[in-house]
Amino acid sequence: MNIPDTEAKRIVVIGGGFGGIRLISKLKNAGFQLVLLDKNNYHTFQPLLYQVATAGLEPGSIAYPLRKMFLNHPNFYFRVAEVEQVMPEQKTIETNIGSLSYDYLVIATGSTTNYFGIDGMEKVAMPMKSVNEALDLRSVMLQMFERALLTNDEMERRRLMNFVIVGAGPTGVELAGALSELKSHVLPKDYPDLDMKLMEVRLIEAGSRVLAGMSESSSRKARRYLEKMGVKVMLNTFVKQYDGHIVTTNHEEFYAGKLIWAAGVRGNVPEGFPVEVIRGGRLRTDEYSRVKGFDSVFALGDVAFMETDAHPNGHPQVAPVAIQQGSHLAENLKCQAKGQALLPFVYKDKGSMATVGKNKAVVDFYKFQFGGFLGWWVWMFVHLMSLVGFRNKVVTLMNWVWNYINYEHGVRLITRPIKYRKTVPAEK
Repeated sequence: MNIPDTEAKRIVVIGGGFGGIRLISKLKNAGFQLVLLDKNNYHTFQPLLYQVATAGLEPGSIAYPLRKMFLNHPNFYFRVAEVEQVMPEQKTIETNIGSLSYDYLVIATGSTTNYFGIDGMEKVAMPMKSVNEALDLRSVMLQMFERALLTNDEMERRRLMNFVIVGAGPTGVELAGALSELKSHVLPKDYPDLDMKLMEVRLIEAGSRVLAGMSESSSRKARRYLEKMGVKVMLNTFVKQYDGHIVTTNHEEFYAGKLIWAAGVRGNVPEGFPVEVIRGGRLRTDEYSRVKGFDSVFALGDVAFMETDAHPNGHPQVAPVAIQQGSHLAENLKCQAKGQALLPFVYKDKGSMATVGKNKAVVDFYKFQFGGFLGWWVWMFVHLMSLVGFRNKVVTLMNWVWNYINYEHGVRLITRPIKYRKTVPAEK
């Protein structure tokens, strides 16, 4: 990998997500050699991936080069690499570009889509965990409408224009709201010869309410927003099968042109760890973020399972947890280098929020819940300030202002065309 050997302790961080970049930023000038490995050369602001998928933003607005992010960090090295195996006993990792030894290893690999063992779902459903997946989804959705223009079969046209989202967490709710706004304000202009009344947006949730991680008040309000926008919300419903044409649930069957999976995630654990330190696809850690049984290996964010009295099932797999754990681990590594006592991690929940559409959002802030226009502006401000890079903030703000005034999503490009064979849909 061409990483120089120095007298400084080497910290290898796997993953340029929220936890990894926060850790490295807090360790600037701390006397460590910092090595960051990621399969991409950019950081992705995942909360806005749905806007890339629905043509509201270009990927460059929510991604930022990792090298540029740490341009002025001394003794910092970045390599584009995929980790193949961790060998904690030898304090070495194997990657597709070679092996590397470490003094401390930080696993910040985030999460991957969890299909809960449903047969064949991974092959037919569309996930949305990366820029590439969001761009794929955008192109495929637009191609559904192009194909709907070409058929004289109304049943087939309905199928092509029926979008199903599985999972009513923030991603599912925000995506459903964005698709509904496209249906009402944007797509009728692009496809005047299509009857947009045929288009359906269904949001399927196995639980009893949307946004289960938020207050019941916010959950009810979000559901009202969605239903008023024409989204069909299906609660206490779980998907049993999807063959590319028909969705089978525990209650009914219906046609769908595309099924989007936003139902859950599991930790993206590298190979090499014994099964006893893995729970639910996450690495068990102590209150200092150390992977249990390995003094020199740490885990942050979605891939970490830290069991505490307040969070017996681990912390929620959201960005604020990863960010706080990254800051906390940086301070503990500094303390450890000085021979000082380590401090246990305590998560400070500052609230949560989700947007449903223009002037429609819900916010839980400590004991307060509010929504509507105020919630929407708070959501926009928080997400805008959280973006990395001044340019990204400016470009995103300009896009949002333009879309707010004109309801004009200007990046409806099919950049990843798929060749379809003529098929006859299964009879229902």
